[in-house]
Amino acid sequence: MNFFQAIFLGLVQALTEYLPVSSSAHIRIVGDLMIGSDPGAAFTAIIQIGTELAVLLYFRRDIIRILGAWFGSLFGKEGKDLKSRLGAHNPDTQMGWYIIIGTMPILIAGVLLKNVIETTLRNLWITVTVLALFGVLLWIFDAKKPQIKTMNRMTAKDAIIFGIGQMLALIPGVSRSGGTITFGRAMGYTREAAVRVAFLMAIPAVFGAGILESVSAVKDVSACAVANDPASEACLGAGMFPGWGPTIAATLVSFFVGYIVIIGFLKFVSTFSYKAFAIYRIGLAVVVAILLLTGVLPAIDPSAVAGA
Repeated sequence: MNFFQAIFLGLVQALTEYLPVSSSAHIRIVGDLMIGSDPGAAFTAIIQIGTELAVLLYFRRDIIRILGAWFGSLFGKEGKDLKSRLGAHNPDTQMGWYIIIGTMPILIAGVLLKNVIETTLRNLWITVTVLALFGVLLWIFDAKKPQIKTMNRMTAKDAIIFGIGQMLALIPGVSRSGGTITFGRAMGYTREAAVRVAFLMAIPAVFGAGILESVSAVKDVSACAVANDPASEACLGAGMFPGWGPTIAATLVSFFVGYIVIIGFLKFVSTFSYKAFAIYRIGLAVVVAILLLTGVLPAIDPSAVAGA
């Protein structure tokens, strides 16, 4: 992967991360079409840090307020009893706890199913299936469910359900924002509230995955250099990683463009429905299925098979 290709994938990441269309599916598909290979879970996770930095910048006031309230209540600022420490008197403290609760499903699944996520679940037929399925679900829930719940009405149960939607995004094609937004609309949250929850809840999960994948990539590259054997397991793992130069370039592009996309997306959902995104998902699934059936795209990346 050269710098131009990495930058283009960073642009794809920025344009699709926040929309309910699955950035990981787009990176997987565009990577296969452009460089003839899956860029890999490590590259995908690391460039997602760029888009999450854009989220931190855009929501910095909300994040600072929530963190301040959470730590303040935890150390007794709102009261010394357990209920006060858990946010009984402060909605921002409660939101802090809800983000933690909502992060648990993806954290647990990510650790327990890491190998499956990086190999089996990156089969493009699985991507096609969930692209279409969640497109239909988003269309139905957004059209049928009323917009009656705001972030201030969230409960611990709702946080778990949001978290399950985010957890399913470990499957390329579901979409981190798409899974969270779909589950949010199914519970009757407003479009804007569902988006804001999706953005805030993704921060710890995406940064955690990016850091872990960065560490893993460094270990693989170092182990490959020591082994000096292209057929070794370490070199096969490192072979899916394009190197730090292209990866950093892609991450920077995903940050700058991503910030602009956040602004536009929030304005869009405050006026329009998610119908266009649902149709796009279904249409993309059909196109990818045709490319798979005609042999233009392989369902499983050859390098992933070699490293399995």
